[in-house]
Amino acid sequence: MPDSTIPDSPLPGLYIVATPIGNLGDIGVRAAATLASADLIAAEDTRVTAKLLAHLGLRVPMTPYHDHSDERTRAALVARMASEVVVLVSDAGTPLISDPGYKLVRDARAAGRHITTLPGPCAAIAAITLSGLPSDRFLFAGFLPNKAKARADTIAEFAGLRASLVFYESGPRLAAALAALAEGLGNREAAVAREITKLYEECVTGPLADLAARYEQAPPKGEIVIVVGPPGEAAAEEADDAMLDAALRDAMADKPVAQAAKAVAKRFGRDRHAIYARALALKGQA
Repeated sequence: MPDSTIPDSPLPGLYIVATPIGNLGDIGVRAAATLASADLIAAEDTRVTAKLLAHLGLRVPMTPYHDHSDERTRAALVARMASEVVVLVSDAGTPLISDPGYKLVRDARAAGRHITTLPGPCAAIAAITLSGLPSDRFLFAGFLPNKAKARADTIAEFAGLRASLVFYESGPRLAAALAALAEGLGNREAAVAREITKLYEECVTGPLADLAARYEQAPPKGEIVIVVGPPGEAAAEEADDAMLDAALRDAMADKPVAQAAKAVAKRFGRDRHAIYARALALKGQA
């Protein structure tokens, strides 16, 4: 049976604690006990974490830890971990998932500190379970870039991947993101999940283009997750071919055809003779 015991006095070190993504009732017993035992909580936004602590009836010292925290802040936290229980939380969900924190974990590990994680809520996983889209293989890609060119380039990297894709997004950017995904991936089936675990939770499904049109005039509020289904076999093969052609053109820009074909064949695990023939065809089109 799983060990359900909670030590009265946790070892000094770093505790990575997942917190509710909406409904404060989702806080786990072990997570609540660890927060209560903390000497210090490193929080992405102390005002947000204060609401959770108030819900639990706790008063624990907090310090900000976010994207702009510098090396001195990390060093001070790591030093305290030698003799104190330091808890890392984000505003919602699992720390380090599109949230700051990995550098603190890296530095704590380098210093030989005790590190443990208390798993729990994660908006990306929750959205996949709501979407009804294939969940056996998926890629979490965080937030898409804001600028159109960078966003399109990022989407193109995922076009041939035979997996569901998961993105975080904000309401004002949602329609543009959905339209860019439809253009870059084709009109795949997708889901938009928002306000997960809250009173107005919803998960709207449909083709990407339809979802983009739905939200163009009425950007939603709240935390949003986009889940995009994997490509069909024909679409995946077409995307693979496009990636091969792009790689060959880049390689042939500064290499002879044979060398370029050999390099690309090795990179993609393809037959060198078939790739060489493809490279010659592309060279003839130039």
